[in-house]
Amino acid sequence: MNDFLGSLFSLDGRTAVVTGGSSGIGRGIATALARAGAATVIVARGQERVEQTVRTLTDAGCRAAGVIGDLSTRAGIHAVADAAAEPFGEPDILVNSAGVNIRPPYPEITEDDWDATMTVNALAPFLLGQRYAQGMASRGYGRLIHISSQQAHRAFVGSGIYGASKGAIESLMRSEAEAWGGTGVTSNTLVPGFVLTPLNARLQEDPDKIAALAARTMIGRNGVPDDFAGAAVFLAGAGSAYVTGHSLFVDGGLSAH
Repeated sequence: MNDFLGSLFSLDGRTAVVTGGSSGIGRGIATALARAGAATVIVARGQERVEQTVRTLTDAGCRAAGVIGDLSTRAGIHAVADAAAEPFGEPDILVNSAGVNIRPPYPEITEDDWDATMTVNALAPFLLGQRYAQGMASRGYGRLIHISSQQAHRAFVGSGIYGASKGAIESLMRSEAEAWGGTGVTSNTLVPGFVLTPLNARLQEDPDKIAALAARTMIGRNGVPDDFAGAAVFLAGAGSAYVTGHSLFVDGGLSAH
Protein backbone atom coordinates (compact mmCIF):
# COMPACT_ATOMS: atom_id res chain seq x y z
CA MET A 1 0.00 0.00 0.00
CA ASN A 2 1.45 3.40 -0.93
CA ASP A 3 1.68 6.20 1.63
CA PHE A 4 -1.38 8.06 0.35
CA LEU A 5 -3.66 5.03 0.46
CA GLY A 6 -2.19 4.08 3.82
CA SER A 7 -3.05 7.49 5.25
CA LEU A 8 -6.68 6.95 4.24
CA PHE A 9 -7.28 3.26 4.82
CA SER A 10 -4.53 1.57 6.84
CA LEU A 11 -5.58 0.41 10.30
CA ASP A 12 -2.05 -0.34 11.50
CA GLY A 13 -1.77 0.45 15.20
CA ARG A 14 -5.55 0.45 15.70
CA THR A 15 -7.57 -1.95 17.81
CA ALA A 16 -11.04 -3.24 16.95
CA VAL A 17 -13.82 -5.15 18.68
CA VAL A 18 -16.37 -6.88 16.45
CA THR A 19 -19.44 -8.43 18.08
CA GLY A 20 -20.93 -11.27 16.10
CA GLY A 21 -17.52 -11.49 14.46
CA SER A 22 -17.43 -15.26 14.02
CA SER A 23 -20.06 -15.55 11.28
CA GLY A 24 -21.89 -13.72 8.53
CA ILE A 25 -21.40 -10.01 8.01
CA GLY A 26 -19.53 -9.70 11.30
CA ARG A 27 -16.93 -12.21 10.23
CA GLY A 28 -16.54 -10.53 6.87
CA ILE A 29 -15.94 -7.19 8.58
CA ALA A 30 -13.63 -8.61 11.25
CA THR A 31 -11.54 -10.24 8.54
CA ALA A 32 -11.32 -6.98 6.60
CA LEU A 33 -10.32 -4.90 9.62
CA ALA A 34 -7.69 -7.44 10.69
CA ARG A 35 -6.21 -7.68 7.20
CA ALA A 36 -6.11 -3.86 7.05
CA GLY A 37 -3.90 -3.92 10.14
CA ALA A 38 -6.16 -3.63 13.17
CA ALA A 39 -5.61 -5.89 16.17
CA THR A 40 -9.08 -7.42 16.20
CA VAL A 41 -11.12 -9.04 18.96
CA ILE A 42 -13.87 -11.42 17.83
CA VAL A 43 -16.84 -11.55 20.21
CA ALA A 44 -19.50 -14.26 19.89
CA ARG A 45 -21.26 -16.97 21.89
CA GLY A 46 -19.97 -20.05 20.08
CA GLN A 47 -16.50 -21.04 21.19
CA GLU A 48 -15.75 -23.29 18.24
CA ARG A 49 -16.60 -20.65 15.62
CA VAL A 50 -14.72 -17.95 17.52
CA GLU A 51 -11.61 -20.10 17.78
CA GLN A 52 -11.82 -21.08 14.11
CA THR A 53 -12.15 -17.44 13.03
CA VAL A 54 -9.24 -16.34 15.20
CA ARG A 55 -7.11 -19.20 13.92
CA THR A 56 -7.85 -18.28 10.30
CA LEU A 57 -6.84 -14.68 10.93
CA THR A 58 -3.67 -15.47 12.88
CA ASP A 59 -2.65 -18.00 10.24
CA ALA A 60 -2.93 -15.15 7.72
CA GLY A 61 -0.53 -13.06 9.81
CA CYS A 62 -3.15 -10.90 11.50
CA ARG A 63 -3.37 -9.99 15.18
CA ALA A 64 -6.61 -11.46 16.50
CA ALA A 65 -8.13 -12.75 19.72
CA GLY A 66 -11.47 -14.17 20.74
CA VAL A 67 -13.92 -13.49 23.55
CA ILE A 68 -16.78 -15.86 24.29
CA GLY A 69 -19.62 -13.68 25.48
CA ASP A 70 -23.38 -13.43 25.77
CA LEU A 71 -25.01 -10.10 24.94
CA SER A 72 -28.51 -11.21 25.93
CA THR A 73 -28.31 -9.80 29.48
CA ARG A 74 -27.05 -6.56 30.98
CA ALA A 75 -24.50 -8.46 33.06
CA GLY A 76 -23.31 -10.31 29.98
CA ILE A 77 -22.88 -7.09 28.04
CA HIS A 78 -20.79 -5.50 30.79
CA ALA A 79 -18.70 -8.67 31.06
CA VAL A 80 -18.03 -8.57 27.30
CA ALA A 81 -17.06 -4.90 27.52
CA ASP A 82 -14.40 -5.72 30.09
CA ALA A 83 -13.16 -8.92 28.46
CA ALA A 84 -12.89 -7.50 24.93
CA ALA A 85 -10.60 -4.72 26.15
CA GLU A 86 -8.13 -7.21 27.62
CA PRO A 87 -6.27 -8.71 24.63
CA PHE A 88 -5.15 -5.47 22.93
CA GLY A 89 -6.39 -2.67 25.18
CA GLU A 90 -9.35 -0.33 24.77
CA PRO A 91 -10.58 -0.37 21.18
CA ASP A 92 -10.39 2.42 18.63
CA ILE A 93 -13.08 0.74 16.53
CA LEU A 94 -16.30 -0.94 17.68
CA VAL A 95 -18.43 -2.87 15.22
CA ASN A 96 -21.84 -3.96 16.52
CA SER A 97 -22.79 -6.85 14.27
CA ALA A 98 -24.23 -9.35 16.77
CA GLY A 99 -27.97 -9.72 16.38
CA VAL A 100 -30.97 -11.93 16.92
CA ASN A 101 -33.76 -12.32 14.40
CA ILE A 102 -36.92 -13.38 16.24
CA ARG A 103 -39.86 -12.98 13.89
CA PRO A 104 -43.01 -14.88 14.78
CA PRO A 105 -46.29 -13.70 13.23
CA TYR A 106 -46.97 -10.25 14.64
CA PRO A 107 -49.93 -11.22 16.87
CA GLU A 108 -47.77 -13.94 18.45
CA ILE A 109 -44.85 -11.71 19.47
CA THR A 110 -44.32 -11.99 23.23
CA GLU A 111 -42.83 -9.59 25.72
CA ASP A 112 -39.92 -11.99 26.08
CA ASP A 113 -39.36 -11.80 22.30
CA TRP A 114 -39.29 -8.01 22.57
CA ASP A 115 -36.86 -8.01 25.50
CA ALA A 116 -34.51 -10.55 23.90
CA THR A 117 -34.40 -8.67 20.60
CA MET A 118 -33.96 -5.22 22.06
CA THR A 119 -31.26 -6.34 24.49
CA VAL A 120 -28.97 -7.87 21.87
CA ASN A 121 -29.79 -5.63 18.93
CA ALA A 122 -30.06 -2.23 20.63
CA LEU A 123 -29.03 -2.23 24.30
CA ALA A 124 -25.69 -3.98 23.72
CA PRO A 125 -24.60 -1.47 21.05
CA PHE A 126 -25.63 1.39 23.34
CA LEU A 127 -23.76 0.11 26.40
CA LEU A 128 -20.64 -0.96 24.52
CA GLY A 129 -20.53 2.31 22.61
CA GLN A 130 -21.05 4.39 25.73
CA ARG A 131 -18.27 2.51 27.50
CA TYR A 132 -15.68 2.53 24.72
CA ALA A 133 -16.35 5.95 23.15
CA GLN A 134 -15.24 7.78 26.26
CA GLY A 135 -11.75 6.34 25.87
CA MET A 136 -11.85 6.94 22.12
CA ALA A 137 -12.71 10.60 22.69
CA SER A 138 -9.90 11.02 25.21
CA ARG A 139 -7.45 9.63 22.63
CA GLY A 140 -8.93 11.73 19.81
CA TYR A 141 -9.89 8.83 17.52
CA GLY A 142 -12.82 6.43 17.47
CA ARG A 143 -15.16 4.68 15.09
CA LEU A 144 -18.56 3.27 16.08
CA ILE A 145 -20.02 1.14 13.29
CA HIS A 146 -23.44 -0.51 13.52
CA ILE A 147 -25.03 -3.08 11.25
CA SER A 148 -28.54 -1.89 10.51
CA SER A 149 -31.15 -3.35 8.17
CA GLN A 150 -33.54 -2.46 5.36
CA GLN A 151 -36.23 -2.96 8.00
CA ALA A 152 -35.05 0.23 9.71
CA HIS A 153 -36.30 2.09 6.64
CA ARG A 154 -39.14 0.01 5.21
CA ALA A 155 -41.31 -2.89 6.33
CA PHE A 156 -41.21 -6.16 4.41
CA VAL A 157 -40.88 -9.91 5.00
CA GLY A 158 -42.44 -9.57 8.46
CA SER A 159 -40.25 -6.90 10.06
CA GLY A 160 -41.80 -7.21 13.53
CA ILE A 161 -39.58 -6.31 16.45
CA TYR A 162 -36.46 -6.94 14.39
CA GLY A 163 -37.34 -3.88 12.33
CA ALA A 164 -38.07 -1.88 15.46
CA SER A 165 -34.68 -2.79 16.94
CA LYS A 166 -32.86 -1.75 13.77
CA GLY A 167 -34.78 1.52 13.71
CA ALA A 168 -33.47 2.06 17.23
CA ILE A 169 -29.92 1.43 16.01
CA GLU A 170 -30.22 4.11 13.34
CA SER A 171 -31.45 6.63 15.92
CA LEU A 172 -28.72 5.54 18.35
CA MET A 173 -26.15 6.16 15.63
CA ARG A 174 -27.38 9.73 15.14
CA SER A 175 -27.37 10.32 18.90
CA GLU A 176 -23.80 9.02 19.15
CA ALA A 177 -22.70 11.18 16.22
CA GLU A 178 -24.11 14.20 18.03
CA ALA A 179 -22.74 13.24 21.44
CA TRP A 180 -19.18 12.64 20.27
CA GLY A 181 -19.02 15.26 17.53
CA GLY A 182 -15.75 17.18 17.56
CA THR A 183 -13.87 14.59 19.62
CA GLY A 184 -12.56 12.51 16.72
CA VAL A 185 -15.22 9.84 17.29
CA THR A 186 -17.71 9.09 14.52
CA SER A 187 -20.77 6.83 14.40
CA ASN A 188 -22.29 5.35 11.27
CA THR A 189 -24.35 2.39 10.12
CA LEU A 190 -23.98 -0.08 7.30
CA VAL A 191 -27.34 -1.09 5.84
CA PRO A 192 -27.28 -4.49 4.12
CA GLY A 193 -29.72 -5.77 1.59
CA PHE A 194 -30.51 -9.46 1.71
CA VAL A 195 -27.25 -11.18 2.61
CA LEU A 196 -26.73 -14.92 2.65
CA THR A 197 -25.82 -15.50 6.31
CA PRO A 198 -26.84 -17.87 9.12
CA LEU A 199 -29.07 -15.12 10.59
CA ASN A 200 -31.59 -15.51 7.77
CA ALA A 201 -31.21 -19.24 7.19
CA ARG A 202 -34.98 -19.68 7.43
CA LEU A 203 -35.61 -17.48 4.39
CA GLN A 204 -32.90 -19.28 2.43
CA GLU A 205 -34.99 -22.45 2.58
CA ASP A 206 -37.28 -20.88 -0.05
CA PRO A 207 -35.36 -20.67 -3.36
CA ASP A 208 -38.15 -18.69 -5.02
CA LYS A 209 -37.97 -16.05 -2.30
CA ILE A 210 -34.18 -15.89 -2.63
CA ALA A 211 -34.47 -15.42 -6.40
CA ALA A 212 -37.14 -12.74 -5.96
CA LEU A 213 -34.95 -10.81 -3.51
CA ALA A 214 -31.98 -10.99 -5.89
CA ALA A 215 -34.20 -9.68 -8.70
CA ARG A 216 -35.07 -6.62 -6.58
CA THR A 217 -31.43 -5.50 -6.62
CA MET A 218 -29.77 -3.59 -9.44
CA ILE A 219 -26.68 -5.81 -9.31
CA GLY A 220 -28.77 -8.95 -9.86
CA ARG A 221 -27.66 -11.01 -6.87
CA ASN A 222 -28.00 -11.17 -3.12
CA GLY A 223 -25.17 -10.04 -0.89
CA VAL A 224 -22.36 -12.01 0.72
CA PRO A 225 -20.28 -11.03 3.78
CA ASP A 226 -17.25 -10.05 1.71
CA ASP A 227 -19.30 -7.25 0.15
CA PHE A 228 -18.89 -5.27 3.38
CA ALA A 229 -15.10 -5.34 3.57
CA GLY A 230 -14.37 -2.13 1.69
CA ALA A 231 -17.13 -0.11 3.33
CA ALA A 232 -16.10 -1.26 6.80
CA VAL A 233 -12.43 -0.44 6.28
CA PHE A 234 -13.44 2.99 4.97
CA LEU A 235 -15.67 3.78 7.96
CA ALA A 236 -13.02 2.46 10.37
CA GLY A 237 -10.14 4.45 8.91
CA ALA A 238 -8.84 8.00 8.87
CA GLY A 239 -10.36 8.67 5.45
CA SER A 240 -13.89 8.78 6.88
CA ALA A 241 -13.17 11.43 9.53
CA TYR A 242 -15.83 13.77 8.11
CA VAL A 243 -18.50 11.07 7.78
CA THR A 244 -20.74 10.67 10.82
CA GLY A 245 -24.43 10.16 11.50
CA HIS A 246 -24.69 8.44 8.13
CA SER A 247 -26.38 5.25 6.92
CA LEU A 248 -24.37 3.68 4.11
CA PHE A 249 -26.44 1.24 2.06
CA VAL A 250 -24.50 -1.80 0.89
CA ASP A 251 -27.38 -3.54 -0.82
CA GLY A 252 -26.77 -3.88 -4.55
CA GLY A 253 -29.22 -1.06 -5.20
CA LEU A 254 -32.17 -2.84 -3.55
CA SER A 255 -33.18 0.31 -1.65
CA ALA A 256 -33.01 2.48 -4.76
CA HIS A 257 -36.01 0.76 -6.35
